[in-house]
Amino acid sequence: MSTEVPRPGPAGLAPGALLLCRAEPESVAPAAHLLRERLLLTGAGEDWSVLVPEGTPWLHGDEPVDRVLTGWATALAVGAPWPVLALWWDADRAGYTLASGFRRPVGYVWLANGTPAGEDEAMRTFAARLGLDPVLDMQSLEELTKPDFGSDARARLCSLLAVLTRAGVSLPTGLAPGETADRLREIARGRPDAHQIEWSGWREAVRAELDAVDSSRLGPWMPWSGTPRARALSLAQAAAGLPLTAWGVRRRSGGWIVAGALLLVHGALGLAYDLARPRD
Repeated sequence: MSTEVPRPGPAGLAPGALLLCRAEPESVAPAAHLLRERLLLTGAGEDWSVLVPEGTPWLHGDEPVDRVLTGWATALAVGAPWPVLALWWDADRAGYTLASGFRRPVGYVWLANGTPAGEDEAMRTFAARLGLDPVLDMQSLEELTKPDFGSDARARLCSLLAVLTRAGVSLPTGLAPGETADRLREIARGRPDAHQIEWSGWREAVRAELDAVDSSRLGPWMPWSGTPRARALSLAQAAAGLPLTAWGVRRRSGGWIVAGALLLVHGALGLAYDLARPRD
């Protein structure tokens, strides 16, 4: 029988979070506005962006940080052609949630002292959805699912980010797991490419999405525009948005309410764009 005493986790680690999006900031901004949260947006490597929450709703409500971030990541990814990775931590645990389109989010958790508390299959799914190397990258990720008495939860997230550097992720210096919300905001604000995301009403948010479509012609939010596949996607988004919003209201989950509202908005915009576009 083992007599080893579990190591304590990092004392006083305040809850915090980062949202990594596999897209350029100009593509992320329209969807980020629809979260109806104050955020700072900046680049995080080649074809990656990071969103830094300015508020901390998990400190003032009933939902813990991991549940809030899962809702936000799902809301951002559900109508976009790129995945969203939420990194979160608190005094007891740390982990990630990867959201990608309509697929069920996948995530992994470590206890504060670094003990793995997730399913190995989740890590394999994570690697597959991000297109990571099935041999080299997967070997590194599998190490994160094994006991390591020299790594706490914060170190585990940093190791995860080290693997993602091979996929182009490069967080700005200072934006790191375990930092306080105040420190993360300070670092993000000091970036020359930082962009303030602030809710200004549905009219302005919809106008921002339409401007994004006009500026890119095809638009990052409307893949296959003008095709039967695009129309089918828009109809599916609108059809799924209403029940998802109702489900979020019943559960009093702000993240899922936003996800449903995003689906409704994206579906309606897609159909409107399809009807308004010139026909050959």
